Amino acid sequence: MDSRADARTGRHEPGRDWRDTVSDAADLALLGILTVLAAAPVLTAGAAIGTASATVHEWLTTGSWPPARRTLSRFGRALLPGVPAVLVGLATAGLLVADLVAVATGRVPGGTVALVVTIAVAASLLGYAAAIVVEVGRAGGTGWRSAVTRAARACLDHPANWAALAGTALVVVLLGVLVTPVAVPILAGYALAAVHAVARRRHVTRVELS
Repeated sequence: MDSRADARTGRHEPGRDWRDTVSDAADLALLGILTVLAAAPVLTAGAAIGTASATVHEWLTTGSWPPARRTLSRFGRALLPGVPAVLVGLATAGLLVADLVAVATGRVPGGTVALVVTIAVAASLLGYAAAIVVEVGRAGGTGWRSAVTRAARACLDHPANWAALAGTALVVVLLGVLVTPVAVPILAGYALAAVHAVARRRHVTRVELS
């Protein structure tokens, strides 16, 4: 079966119309809401994101959503392995925000140049984080440690794809700041679908050119 990513690059799925698009959008919105609710206790965020990423990966690959029982089983298996990922992610995000605030407010010398460099580094790390989330999804929602290595290799081997993931992540962060807080959970589902679609572009292009 062709994946939905293949369909977006020119292999149109037969029988799909605007109602299917609306249904997909509603499903992604619901996925985002459930992911945010599952991540609300904070320490469960790794399991929630990993499970949601695996769900999106399966949806894009097979064209259908996994059954609820499989999703709940994935979430249960991902709870403990996801805790270190949450702690590392929170620490990294805190350091980046503190650095950006310090540079932007002039507490750290460097002016505009330092601010631009800091934003570029933050964007690169966001793209790398997105690649990690994609790799975790491909592994079924767990395996954060090995996903870190695979994502690093993918980013270094394909810097254009890394840049695309960074740009996508920046757009998501900007939208998260601009939209009403009630809409942020909905945005989460679309964000996962976006980074998975971007990560698939290299694979789809290679298959079509071969």
